[in-house]
Order: sequence, then C-alpha cells, then structure tokens
Amino acid sequence: MGCCDGGGTRRRAALLFLAVAAACVAAAAAQEPNTDAYFVSGFFSKLGRPAPSASGGGGGGGVCSWPGVSCDGEGRVTAFSAAGMGLAGAIPEDTVGKLARLQVLDLSGNRLTALPNDLWELGASLRALNLSGNAIAGALPNNVGNFARLQALDVSHNAFAGALPQALGSVASLQVLNASHNRFQGQVPSAVVFGCGNLVAMDLSGNALDGELADLSPLRSLAYLNLSGNRLSGSIMGAFQEQLKSIDLSNNRFSGFNFSSGYAGSALMYLDLSGNELLGEFNIAGRFRNLRHVNLAHNQLSNANLLVSMGEISELEYVNLSSTGLHGQIPQFSSRLVGLKVLDLSRNNISGVVPDMSSLRLHVLDLSVNNLTGEIPVALVKKLASMDRFNFSYNNLTVCASELSPEAFAAAFAKSRNDCPIAVNPDSIKKGKGKHKGMKLALAVVLSLFFSVLGLLCLAVACRRRRKRCDTLPVVKQVSFKEEPSVSGPFAFQTDSTTWVADVKVATSVPVVIFEKPLLSFSFADLLAATSNFDRGTLLAEGRFGPVYRGFLPGGIQVAVKVLVHGSVMEDQDAARELERLGRIKHPNLVPLTGYCLAGDQRIAIYEYMENGNLHNLLHDLPLGVQTTEDWSGDTWEDNVGGVATEIITPEGTATWMFRHKIALGAARALAFLHHGCIPQIVHRDVKASSIYFDCSMEPRLSDFGLSMIAGTSTDNDLLHHSPGYTPPEFFISENAMATAKSDVYSFGVVLFELVTGKKPLGDEYPDQKEASLVNWARAMVKANLGSSIIDPKIRDTGLERQMEEALRIAYLCTAELPSKRPAMQQIVGLLKDIEPKGAEQD
Repeated sequence: MGCCDGGGTRRRAALLFLAVAAACVAAAAAQEPNTDAYFVSGFFSKLGRPAPSASGGGGGGGVCSWPGVSCDGEGRVTAFSAAGMGLAGAIPEDTVGKLARLQVLDLSGNRLTALPNDLWELGASLRALNLSGNAIAGALPNNVGNFARLQALDVSHNAFAGALPQALGSVASLQVLNASHNRFQGQVPSAVVFGCGNLVAMDLSGNALDGELADLSPLRSLAYLNLSGNRLSGSIMGAFQEQLKSIDLSNNRFSGFNFSSGYAGSALMYLDLSGNELLGEFNIAGRFRNLRHVNLAHNQLSNANLLVSMGEISELEYVNLSSTGLHGQIPQFSSRLVGLKVLDLSRNNISGVVPDMSSLRLHVLDLSVNNLTGEIPVALVKKLASMDRFNFSYNNLTVCASELSPEAFAAAFAKSRNDCPIAVNPDSIKKGKGKHKGMKLALAVVLSLFFSVLGLLCLAVACRRRRKRCDTLPVVKQVSFKEEPSVSGPFAFQTDSTTWVADVKVATSVPVVIFEKPLLSFSFADLLAATSNFDRGTLLAEGRFGPVYRGFLPGGIQVAVKVLVHGSVMEDQDAARELERLGRIKHPNLVPLTGYCLAGDQRIAIYEYMENGNLHNLLHDLPLGVQTTEDWSGDTWEDNVGGVATEIITPEGTATWMFRHKIALGAARALAFLHHGCIPQIVHRDVKASSIYFDCSMEPRLSDFGLSMIAGTSTDNDLLHHSPGYTPPEFFISENAMATAKSDVYSFGVVLFELVTGKKPLGDEYPDQKEASLVNWARAMVKANLGSSIIDPKIRDTGLERQMEEALRIAYLCTAELPSKRPAMQQIVGLLKDIEPKGAEQD
C-alpha cells in the first residue's frame, strides 16, 4: 500500500511539472522576438511600465486578451489602445510600428514627446491614428502620406509646428482630420482641399494659420469645419458650402462675408463667426432654416433687420449678437422660437423698450449695455427666476424687482431704477365706499402736510449751506480779469489774468452734469468746494490730459475730477455731446465717466473714484493707494487727503499669476470693447500700466478713453502719441503716424510683458541683454525660447509656467513691428481665455 501511494505521488508531481513546463513554453512562445506580443510588451517595458495582465487574470489568451488589444482570427493585433495611462517620453522604436496588421492605434492623453521612425511602416494597414493630448513637438512629416488607407487622423493638442504637410492631400480615404491646438503655420494646404474629397470633418482650430481661405467647394462631403483661433483673413465666402452642418471661423481676421447667390444653408445647424473684423450688413433672410446656434459677437455689423430675420428661424436655440454694432429695436419675437434658450444682445446700440419675451423658454438673457428705456414687462420679470442667467445692466430701464436680493439687483440691473408700488394690506380696507373715500382723503391731506414741511426744511438747509459756501469761496463773486484771489493751487489763482478759473464769472451759474443723478443740481461752485478750490492738497495726479483731483460732492458722492487743461477747438455744444456719448459707454473693465462740467473754455471730466490705485504701483512694490512723489507723469492715486489717510492695500496676496492674468484679460476686454463694440471705434492712444486702475473689489479698469478729441485736436501736440516705453515703432519711423487700434495693441503688449516679467518698460535692469527697453529684451528672449527665464520670480511658483510662457508669446505677437502682423484685441481676448488659470491649478 505504501509503495502504491508513493508511486501516485510521484506521478502527480510529474504531471504538475509537465503542466508548469508547458505554461512556461507557451509564455516563452508568446514573447518570442518579432511577434505581436513581443512588440506590445516591448512598448510598455521601454516606457518603464509593466505589460498589462490578461483580462480575467488567466492569461491563457495571450496578447489578444490584454486590455486595449484586439486581434484578428489569426491572433494578430489589429487594434491597440494605451490612452490616458500617463506614459511619458518618445514612442519607442521597434514596438507599435512593427504591428503589421494594426488598423487602429490610440495613444491619446499621455505625455509622449516624439514619433518613432518606423510608425510610417503601418501605411498598408492603419485606418485610425489618435495621438491627441500629448506633447509631441516638431514638424508633422510628409511621411503621413504613407497612410493610404487612413480614415481618421487626430493629432490635436500637441506642440506640432511648421506647415501642415501637403502630403495629407494624398490620403484620399481620409474622413476626419483634427490638427487643432498646435502651432501649425502657413495656409490651409491646397492639396488637402483638392485631394481629400471624402473628408467629413476638419478641425484646424487654435493654430497660427494665416492667409486667405481657399474655396472649399471640392470638399463635397465636408459637414463639420472648425478653423477658429487662427489668423486667417479675407472673405469667408469659400467656407459656405451647401452640405456643411457646422461652421466655426471665430477669432480670426476675416472681413468679408458675402454669400454666393444660390447658397441657402439648408443643412447648417451651427454657425460661429465671432471675434472677426466683419463689416456691413449680414443678410440671412431666406437662409439657414435649420440653424440652431449662431454667434456673430465682436464684429462690426450694421443690420437693423437682423433680429427680425432671425425671428423666422424656428429651430434657433442659441443667439449671440453681443458687440456687433446692432441698432434699431428688439422685435416682438415670434412664438415660433419655442426652442430659444440663449439670447445675448449686450453691448450694442439697441434702443426702444424691452418687449415681452415671457413666452420664450429662455435660460440666458443678456440685454446689458444698450440704450433701452422704459419698464421691463412684468410677465418677463416673473420669468427671470427660472433662468440660469440674466442681465439688463447699463440701460435706462425701470423694473419692479421686489423678489430679488439687493446683491442680485445690483448685479443684473446696474444703473436701472427699482420702482415697485407700495404694498397695501387688503384686510385693512373697509368694504364701505364712503369710508374708503374718507380714508383716502385723510391720507392725502396728511401726506401733503408732511411733504410740505419736509420741503421747507430742506429748502432752509440748502439756503444755509449755499450762504455758507458763498461766504467761503472767493471765486463765487464776480472776479475781474485783473484780480488775483489769494487761493493756492496748481492753477495758481495768483497766475496771469487769463487763468481759466478767473474766466468763470459766476461759479453758481455753471452747471455740473451728473449722468446717473439728473435730478440733483450741482454747479461749478460745488466742484470748487469739493476740491478745496482745486487745491494741491486734493491733487491725485498730473496726467497727460491734465491734473486729477479727489472730491466729495454734496450727498457724499466721491469722485475723481479731471481738468482737461490742453483745451480744444471744439465748441461747447459739441464737447457736451461728446462727453455725453462717453458717459454712455459702460463696461465692467472701464473707469466710468459719471459727469462733466464746461467751465469757461475748460472741459472737466468727472469719474467714479478708484480706491485701490493702479497697475504701475502694484507691479513695482508701491502701496496700492500711494503715488510716486518724484514722478507725476502717470495717473496714480494719493492716499492722503486733508490729512486723513485711506486704507492702504499692500500687494501681498495679489502677486499671483491668477491675479495678473485677471488684470490682462480685463484690460484686453476693455480695449476689445472700445475697438469692436463702439461705433465709431474708440482708439485709446495711451494704454499703459498707470492707466489701469483697481476698484474697491480689485477689478481692473482702464481709464482715459476717448479724451483726445475733447482735450485737444492739434496734430502737433503730445496727445496724439503714446507714452514713452509704450510707443509703437511706426511712430519713430514717420512723423505723420496716427494712433490706430493696432497701436493700442502694441501698447497692450508692453503691459502684458510688464505683467509677466515685473519689469518697467524703460530704465529697468534687463539681465543678459544690452537692450534698453523691455520690449526689445523680452522679444529677444521669447524668440530664443528663453521665455521661462524672464518670468517675474514673485509669480513663478503661483501657477502653471506654460501659461505664463504662452502669455509672453501673446505679448510677442502684440508687439510685432508691422501693425498688420498684430492680432486684433478680440483675438487677444480669446488667446488669454485659452490660458485662463483655474483655482486648483498648480505647477
């Protein structure tokens, strides 16, 4: 018995050994050189990763059972996916490039940096290649033409540069081409247009493609086209082919948009032409019957009937016509627009009343910054609670917003009047008509007596204050030309007899216009009292247009008073009209003009006071509420008025990349609004760090827009030129150079360089460079690929370095020597938004 048991044990041991040996032989065979298993395993091992285990854990199926691997009937790999596995480095040679029957390769969402030389050997089999979301740099070689059977190519979100290869045109089977968000330059290859007749979707957005767009009519199968975020120019006519369902040409430089006579756009559902330079009328009557999404924002259109035409497109869901120069009135939208969810008509010149749109199923409604008047319909107000977002700010509207909190009202109805009737408790009203009339009569008598007494009291107080002011202000009296009042100040009442203050005979007879408070009666005498007779103790700054004073108007209204001392040949009526126009220009990133005064030959602009100083102080370690005493060339705020110091906000907490990006984006939006949202266009002429202020919430606001015409029109004065360090090169080449939108872009580029480097435009230390200006130094470093070395140490560790480097590249584009090479401000806004940091982002 014992012998039999021993023999059985030996037999079982022998069988176990044979099974293990067989498994080892099978595994060895699976990893034999020049097999698909060997190549796939080598791919992972060369990238420092173990090969994935077989699905189910058994491993009996070999490589074909590995996750991400598919095989044909002969056990050969036909599809391989290693997407989102955190793989880093160059794709290794002799791995995936050797899978002779590979049809689908997906390596997206990793950190791969280079392509293998043998990748192109897959030309006979490969049908889909996805390399998106990596860091592959350099040129996309013409070898891509080897993929004769390729149907889908996605190389988006990499660092490919240079021109798109003409060899793509030889891939006749290509249906999907996505090369978006790289650094491709040059024109859209004509070979692609003529050779890829089966192309269904083409996305080349987020590159640096330029030149005019070719006629895309040879692409008869093309349904989805995205060329946004490039530098393409000329006409967009060639893009409008009848079979296209989606067209996105936003954020380019297109200027012409005439449609061909037979084009109906019956298939088009998505259209985005925002952020271009389109001019004139955009006629859509009789077209686009299936359009659902249309965005024409930030162009310079002028079609008053555009909204009427859109009201006939029943499928519309999204309409954005912000900053298009739209005028006329909002029509009563047809009930056919039952699917409309988003309507943005903000920042235009629309007038008239707000129609009742309560029948529409809107989620977003923005009518802000227009010239709308009257009362918002009650039915529409009741619908607001069900919307995701709404904004009626910066119009002249009346609304009963009793159900909104003060914060919500301030955010959505800024500069509107909240006018709700006084609520009455119905239980307190008697049923008897005679008693009801008696109560009304008694109430009327009581209220009349109350307001009469209140009016008499106010009149007495006003007269007393007026007498007191008259006793203390020497300029209220009739001042002769030869008198020399003994009041100090920068205008020196002691100066020559032609001083502008002396020309104001009766200060109380000169009105001060305050736009938002038309019922308040202010005069030049109030301005004198508010600024202590323009005493140097209230002086905030001495800017290019004249000195700025801090003052408190009656009622505690804190203002900044800018005296435009250069004068102007403009008549009083014209100056008033221009100041009224500037007062209607509202934007969250502009310092608002709140009023004005025409005192003698002098024009005085009254602004909302900015509590927290300007960008010049922030960048150069000055307390935000304190100016530099030795340099009065920039408009910088003081913090001590009459011996009472305001709160000083230190730069601590503001020296972060997120905050500086916020400043750049805010200033860019302000300029884009002036350039593209105002008709006629407003050229700032003096963009600089000291022109960007911070309000009480530390929001950046651009000041001094539109003053050059009022402050002086002589061609030989300095107001037509930019400040030192911010002056574009064309001003040094020609004495007759005029300020344009592109010269503003240059100055903005200098500010952007300042924000990222922390350096001054002139006279600072620029390491490793003999250049005497920030622009020459920074451009040289960016061109040499050394942008990361010039980032301000204060912000280097507060955000993603690649975003800061991209901001330097944007500044490089803005400061191009040729104005034609500089992007438009609306494009700059798009570029800055693409690198907007998030709160949780870290290096």
